[in-house]
Amino acid sequence: MDRSTIPSAGIDWPAMGVGVWSWGDRLTWGYGNEYGKDDVHAAFEASLAAGLSFFDTAEIYGFGRSESLLGEFLREHRNGVFVASKFFPFPWRLRPGNLIRALRSSLLRLGLPRVDLYQIHWPFPPVPTRVWAEALADAVGLGLTRAVGVSNYGPALTRQTCQLLADRGIPLASNQIEFSLLDRTPESTGLLDTCRELGVKVIAYSPLAMGLLTGKYSSAHRPPPTRLRSFRRVDLDRLPALVAALREVGQAYGSKTAGQVALNWVIAKGAVPITGAKNAVQATENAGAVGWSLSTEESRHLEQIAATVVRR
Repeated sequence: MDRSTIPSAGIDWPAMGVGVWSWGDRLTWGYGNEYGKDDVHAAFEASLAAGLSFFDTAEIYGFGRSESLLGEFLREHRNGVFVASKFFPFPWRLRPGNLIRALRSSLLRLGLPRVDLYQIHWPFPPVPTRVWAEALADAVGLGLTRAVGVSNYGPALTRQTCQLLADRGIPLASNQIEFSLLDRTPESTGLLDTCRELGVKVIAYSPLAMGLLTGKYSSAHRPPPTRLRSFRRVDLDRLPALVAALREVGQAYGSKTAGQVALNWVIAKGAVPITGAKNAVQATENAGAVGWSLSTEESRHLEQIAATVVRR
């Protein structure tokens, strides 16, 4: 399995991870209907077998159920697994101690003495950025996490948080952001360049645009409303042309699927994609995105077609 290193934090992890939002989440993903505990357990085992040992969860995923399920599975495979979770700064959480208490609760659900990476889920008001940066530093000092990161932070807040942590002698390890062929906002805002400059690793969530880049959806077979809301700018009539291009490029690499090529594009950008897997089949297919690399020309070709799919 290809591996990448976060220069500023000295963390080594697989080039791709597994996002476990769908594990236990009934509202968005329908956990308990078409899939359940046995399915996600099989996804966990298949991911490890394929070399994917980085799992990203959060306290709000399934209202804690995602962490509990992952914790149960981890009891069988404790060693060599990289676990990340997140703190959501709800407006009633006003003090650094709220983060520490939330982290301790996450650790109880996970059955771990510490996580490898703890992140601020969103830069949510009203608490200033400084407060949560200090709380992250405290979490490291207490030995509750190896490294700290943020999520959904823009260039300015990333830079500010990086400096605040540096003042405490702690590097900002990562920024988890939405990034895919259908959402290249982090490039246009300069966020990717900022993270590269600061040595902050970019973790890309929704790298398959919630399934739009797999060929599963089209104007005739639309995504569920809970997912489509996030992609109002996507022209579903033009989406099949992009999926076809992804499949065509994949033929040169041993008949890679559209989804595998889309994930490899994210990796080629220097980011670590985390993609969901509800079962073993999905987990195994996701792993096929690593071990090979798109050429610069192929990436540009896909970007040009993707640009025609996104409405201005």
